[in-house]
Amino acid sequence: MALDGKAILGRLTRRAGRRDGAEDTGAREAQGAAISPFWVIVQKEFGDHIRSWRFTILLAIITLACIGSIYSAVSAIRGGALKDELDFLFLQMFTISDGTLPNFITFVSFLGPLMGIALGFDAVNSERNRGTLSRLMSQPIYRDDFILAKFTASLLLVTVVIFALGLLVMGLGLFTIGYPPTPEEFWRVFFFLVLAVVYVGFWLNLSILFSIRFRQAATSALSSIALWIFFTVFYGLILNLIARAIAPSSDAAVQRILNYQETMLWLNRLSPAELFSEATTTLLTPNVRTLGPFTLEQVYLAIKSPLPLGQSLLLIWPHATGLIAATVICFGISYVMFMRQEIRSRS
Repeated sequence: MALDGKAILGRLTRRAGRRDGAEDTGAREAQGAAISPFWVIVQKEFGDHIRSWRFTILLAIITLACIGSIYSAVSAIRGGALKDELDFLFLQMFTISDGTLPNFITFVSFLGPLMGIALGFDAVNSERNRGTLSRLMSQPIYRDDFILAKFTASLLLVTVVIFALGLLVMGLGLFTIGYPPTPEEFWRVFFFLVLAVVYVGFWLNLSILFSIRFRQAATSALSSIALWIFFTVFYGLILNLIARAIAPSSDAAVQRILNYQETMLWLNRLSPAELFSEATTTLLTPNVRTLGPFTLEQVYLAIKSPLPLGQSLLLIWPHATGLIAATVICFGISYVMFMRQEIRSRS
């Protein structure tokens, strides 16, 4: 009798489902396809970052610094302290300064890594210490979705902030100069902002790597900041000592001097900060025609004219490839370490 009742209930359910099932199936499938655990975690992490005091304070510092650089550039333009390349006057909003404050590129290269480190140094170990990581992994959520969502949410926030600041500089530049940028200037600024996102993404991935490696958030934060300070300050000092030790004499052959310059340039480009600096300078200063050593004959025979956008992109392509490769390598190491870690519930 119970079986017959179940059968009747099943028939009634199927019969009622035939009427409105066709209408609701498509909506349920679309909703299930649109809302996946990956995007749920991304939305949650994105909202947590925006509402956190850490991000608010850091964003306020970066915004004030960028406004200061804009004021310095506007003062330099009004004071007549312009460079020779007047054809690219709009780009000088990002590169010039009146001497009181650094330019926009310097602020982004200095404060951008701090934003990436602040968003990623406790991405995993904070979940582990609170005991929420084991509860989250007990749900039907893949491990790779978790680590990918952590990185995606932070990178989306970095992209929004970088492009917002870049558009702010462009808007104030348009208001100050009085005419819009040319298409080439716009695309140069666009590729510069994309490169800045990749650069900050490298430090974000590095901080996530330390967050997976160390259980304490303070340790991962100190490790990330120490590495950032090393490449920003001490790496150049070490290279100066190496250059002084292996520098050839003044009467050495030309080929030996060129080999020395190429060696030091290769060592210098091991730093992500140097790669970003050279790439952004080439993008926003079209008169830069080469990034390596050259002889006096090459200088004499060179035609003084700005490079087109395509040639500038070819010139910085190795730098962009190096930054992307470093970012991918850091994320790959983080991914493998997290997938192999044992996650236990806290007692």
